[in-house]
Amino acid sequence: MRIEHDFLGEKEVPDDVLYGVQTLRAMDNFQITGQHLDHEFIAAIATVKKAAAMSNQETGRLEPKIAAAIAAAADEVIAGQWLDQFPVDPIQGGAGTSINMNMNEVLANRALDLLGKPRGSYAIVSPNNHINMAQSTNDSFPTSIKVCLCHKNHKLIGALEELAEGLDAKSEEFADVVKLGRTHLQDAVPITLGQEIAAYASAVRRAIRRIEQVTAGIHAINMGATAVGTGLNAEPEYIRLVARNLSKITGEPFHTASNLIDATNNTDGFADVSAALRVTALVLIKMANDIRLMASGPRCGLNEINLPQMQPGSSIMPGKVNPVIPEVVNQTSFLVIGLDLTVTLAASAGQLQLNVMEPVITYALFKSISTMENAVNSLRVNCVQGITANVEHSRDVVLNSLGIITVLKPLLGYKQCAEIARECHQSGKSLHEVVVNERQLLSEERWEEVFSFENLINPKFEN
Repeated sequence: MRIEHDFLGEKEVPDDVLYGVQTLRAMDNFQITGQHLDHEFIAAIATVKKAAAMSNQETGRLEPKIAAAIAAAADEVIAGQWLDQFPVDPIQGGAGTSINMNMNEVLANRALDLLGKPRGSYAIVSPNNHINMAQSTNDSFPTSIKVCLCHKNHKLIGALEELAEGLDAKSEEFADVVKLGRTHLQDAVPITLGQEIAAYASAVRRAIRRIEQVTAGIHAINMGATAVGTGLNAEPEYIRLVARNLSKITGEPFHTASNLIDATNNTDGFADVSAALRVTALVLIKMANDIRLMASGPRCGLNEINLPQMQPGSSIMPGKVNPVIPEVVNQTSFLVIGLDLTVTLAASAGQLQLNVMEPVITYALFKSISTMENAVNSLRVNCVQGITANVEHSRDVVLNSLGIITVLKPLLGYKQCAEIARECHQSGKSLHEVVVNERQLLSEERWEEVFSFENLINPKFEN
């Protein structure tokens, strides 16, 4: 054991750990979720610390040997090492101070290792004086959130793009599959399955554009703002350099916010990201529900499409198979919508120069993005790619529907079509039987022309 001190007193710290006294206090104080920090968030925090060390060296405040050791330690964390050295709960009081200090202590002690010095020798490399130089939790923590969000959003966008491409492929495959459109869950006019699926791809791409837009909005960072946005203890040159170095390390176009006080005490940018995720969830819910309806049956439902059979669907009904992938997409989307409310409430709870609720914002946002990415990938791989169409059944439903009488409206007029539809509904007769055989309003040849595939999908309005 080694003895470490802070201004509240001292604690024994095991020699084999990289964290220190403030991490131990956080472990005692915040046993909330039973979970650990998101691994990508850990890497993002280390990235910010590396950029800060590089910048402090360039201003001459940090000795090159110390800066190099800090950067090397940060690189190890970025590469995925030492994840077990971050035991603090993601939801905590203190606006993320415990998370920030956990990283500061790990990097300080790992830098000491690399310099051949005993852990806890904070006179040589200090968590506060060196790792946290020219920083506060109030600027390094939200900047780390933004670094992580950019990384996660790019991955989610990639998953959504692949889903849109998968939907495009299916829309082409089903371009000639005519089926009945439905409004109010009632029979409407025909549409192709390909057209229907192409609309899903269009909605997914619109969701992508929303996420891209809000991601661009979080490239403004407040590094150098320190405690309240005034830049106390941060040199102006450092503020310029740290944005440049962070951009160089990440490849993202980070820049210093035009108003550091605003950027320190407001979290509306995170609410923007959450809102884009919520709307994306709505797009996924609509698609998943439609897929479930179209696949309902197989004998007594719509039965327009078949989904891949992923697992037995019942512990009591033999042979039953459920649409489990659309179901899990729905549930994931419900979670995202609920977490958006968490972000909304947390973003509204800031007072004066700081919003102390950022830890729960990070927890909600990271959970939303990661679970949505997983659900989107599963929807594409385990559902969309394996969808097949029941072509003949869908066409038979169209020709047996009363909704297709709308195609006759330009020829027969609304009033007469309404009368025919009512007669067919009450008598159970088909439209063909009433229009061609009984009322002789159209010849058989004209009927075939009007109700050809091409005219059902792209109606012609000539008399």
